[in-house]
Amino acid sequence: MFMRVLLGLLLSLCTGIAMAIEEPEYAVIEQSKPFELRAYQPKIVAEVQVTGSMDEASGRGFKLLADYIFGNNTARTGGNEKIAMTAPVGMEPESEKISMTAPVSMEQSGGQWRVSFVMPSQYTMETLPRPNNQAVTLREIPETNYAVIRFSGLAGEDKIARKTAELIEWMDEKGLEPTGQPELARYNPPWTLPFLRRNEVMIKYD
Repeated sequence: MFMRVLLGLLLSLCTGIAMAIEEPEYAVIEQSKPFELRAYQPKIVAEVQVTGSMDEASGRGFKLLADYIFGNNTARTGGNEKIAMTAPVGMEPESEKISMTAPVSMEQSGGQWRVSFVMPSQYTMETLPRPNNQAVTLREIPETNYAVIRFSGLAGEDKIARKTAELIEWMDEKGLEPTGQPELARYNPPWTLPFLRRNEVMIKYD
């Protein structure tokens, strides 16, 4: 009985958090589960470049970006400002363009990664607080088309490589030309139960 109540509370907590967090706006162009083609509206991201393994870089990048949105910044009107958390947290290899063949791993030589948070849509580049840490930069991203594969569970490197290979194969079947690196998008806080997690591999295309 106790375990059922505890599980119910965890499910409610995870669902409530997911519903409360803003996500970037996009239109679904085509859907063939677990794949989608999406057209994203322009957005602003805060991002950092970090080194290490995927897990190490993810942790370092998250801490730097969380520090920025939790108040290590200078508001345009003075003082500092807390910025609402959004989803997903993005991560991509920072390297030369890679050949889109299967299988593909997101681990790149040199261990360079770009980790990003999408900024709430209420902000513009003129109104966002300025980061106090020079490692954090703000960047505006124009309208972008993505091919996406969605999956649940833990997003380990082997699983990401398999899902990336599946997405590339699907894109090839549809005659879509990749124009960017595979990007990992994670939508849930770390305490979310694995079977409730939403993860995506996303690849830009023309």
